[in-house]
Amino acid sequence: MNIYNILDQLNDKQREAVTSNDQNILVLSGAGSGKTRVLVNRILWLQLVKKYTPWSIMALTFTNKAASVMRNRIQSLIGVQKKSDLWIGTFHGLANRLLRAHYIDANLSKDFQILDNNDQIQLLKQLIRSLNLNENKYGVYQVMHYINSEKNKIPDIPNISTDNNSRKMTWFRIYQSYQDICNRSGLVDFNELLKRAYTLCLNYPNILHYYQKRFINILVDEFQDTNTVQYAWLRLLSGENNNLMIVGDDDQSIYGWRGAQVKNFQRLLEDFTHVRIIILEQNYRSTNNILRAANTLICKNDTRFKKNLWTCKNKGDAISLYCAFNVIDEAMFVVNNLIDWKKKRHGLLNECAVLYRNNFQSRLLEEILLKKNIPYRIYGGIGFFERKEIRDIIAYLKFIVNHNNDTAYMRIINTPNRGIGQRTLEVINKYANLNHLSLWESSLFISKKKIIKGRPAIALKQFIILIDSLKNQISTTTLPLHEQIFYIIRQIGLWNMYEKNILASTYCERIQNIKEFIAMSNQYSILSESTVNTHPLQQFLSYISLEFEENLSNTHPDAVQLMTLHASKGLEFSQVFIVGLEEGICPNYVSLTNKELLEEERRLIYVGITRAMHKLTISYSETRYIYGKKMVIQSPSRFVNELPIDCLKIC
Repeated sequence: MNIYNILDQLNDKQREAVTSNDQNILVLSGAGSGKTRVLVNRILWLQLVKKYTPWSIMALTFTNKAASVMRNRIQSLIGVQKKSDLWIGTFHGLANRLLRAHYIDANLSKDFQILDNNDQIQLLKQLIRSLNLNENKYGVYQVMHYINSEKNKIPDIPNISTDNNSRKMTWFRIYQSYQDICNRSGLVDFNELLKRAYTLCLNYPNILHYYQKRFINILVDEFQDTNTVQYAWLRLLSGENNNLMIVGDDDQSIYGWRGAQVKNFQRLLEDFTHVRIIILEQNYRSTNNILRAANTLICKNDTRFKKNLWTCKNKGDAISLYCAFNVIDEAMFVVNNLIDWKKKRHGLLNECAVLYRNNFQSRLLEEILLKKNIPYRIYGGIGFFERKEIRDIIAYLKFIVNHNNDTAYMRIINTPNRGIGQRTLEVINKYANLNHLSLWESSLFISKKKIIKGRPAIALKQFIILIDSLKNQISTTTLPLHEQIFYIIRQIGLWNMYEKNILASTYCERIQNIKEFIAMSNQYSILSESTVNTHPLQQFLSYISLEFEENLSNTHPDAVQLMTLHASKGLEFSQVFIVGLEEGICPNYVSLTNKELLEEERRLIYVGITRAMHKLTISYSETRYIYGKKMVIQSPSRFVNELPIDCLKIC
């Protein structure tokens, strides 16, 4: 193949990056500027023109998909090479490869196993119980967040033995016990992979020297997503004679909450000499209006490299801005525009994306899309009514209404954990099958006759008392539906379980989803007509089943894409809606008084805007329900006011 024919297809700045002879290169690649093309062609240039072997090149990415695209593209252009020659992969994947080759020096067993997130959670749960610690006080997600955060630091082991904070001291003790178990069992979690790879290179100069000598060329994709350990490892691998190409965009650094350090750009310039900076500003994705809005917004961030995206495309449509009366009005506006797109423009729905800051915001959109018979897909996540915490609540509500619902019984019997184990459930199941009873009826008999003993017997009796109490309360209460549901959620312990673990982002999100479920029940009771002789809770459950449960497995090939702003990174769509742009939603309340967090929230909106190719619509609501019962007046996000007025069209 002729590499120069490929170079002719690049713009001047892309070609400059691909063919540069500089030792250290920082490619600041703006959104939609063709960074993957630059990386692939740089590797081709190194092999075909500079005559470096594949064996001498390491390319680090952040997703297996990105690594696969690069690898397949290179192999298709210059022929199939041995897989072992191509060190193109994620940080975790290549760290694993390194440790497999040097497991003895890394103090690992030959057949060490990688502990995924679910395995890590289960191990920590068992450990907390074995240490006789209060599971509510020392929630597993809090502990996991602490351990993972500490492993992402340099040095990695915290020295807090003299810390007066008893909770941190206990976390440290759990950390030590957890690591002891992992070491004995030959288990390595994701953060440990990176830590060990870094430590191996730090402690064994001969190993480090071997890889520095081997990987003459090191390329890094999505540099803005690197954390402290990843950067430190990269710094070690990049010796005095290595050629380093860093590709990233500080304006798209949106993962600070999981350890990404946008400051690594500045560290790079301080740690490496004579870094050549090449800025890719030509955008191949969006219209001029969209890019002007993105540029104007992101310029409000002080700590960034100056970039100004431009395109050869036309001006394009103005950005639509819609101020909704409430969230129902907002969702209806979006859905009606999607219908118009489908009918009048003959556009495909899968060319459209609806982006939001938090997962709970998808619930109302899903509801209206289903009513209008418009197929949709949750990208990078699951539908609102498929989420565990929502499924758990619905199961409780169904069981309170109908004690003979065995499916609901099995879901709730030990959620939250109340000490009813597998052996107890086997006894209940066996007696139910033999006597043709429901699991509830079997539980009543076994508890009354004291067939099981000890703590399981006490736990089962407490469960029966709880359900009977809730049944009586709901039967006699005059509280509105949403207050009934809020009361049930508190009594069953789900709210407390998630609130105790609020530091974990997953649990914080679950609390938000529960609040949205309560809000939905309030909206339902306001908009629906009461049915004679049917309890409001039963009506609500029937509504959920009829409207949602039959539509959960939507596999329509042409479906609207629903996703969070975080999940949208790296994607592009003909039409994009960004909804819920209100103060307290985006930016969220936590970031309002913190400049660094506020700048990351602004970068998040920048990412959302630059996903749009042709049409962009931004909306916010004047009012929103809080906890399902209190209507509050919302202010439009400051990011709305930062957009250039001449790029907007008020709807």
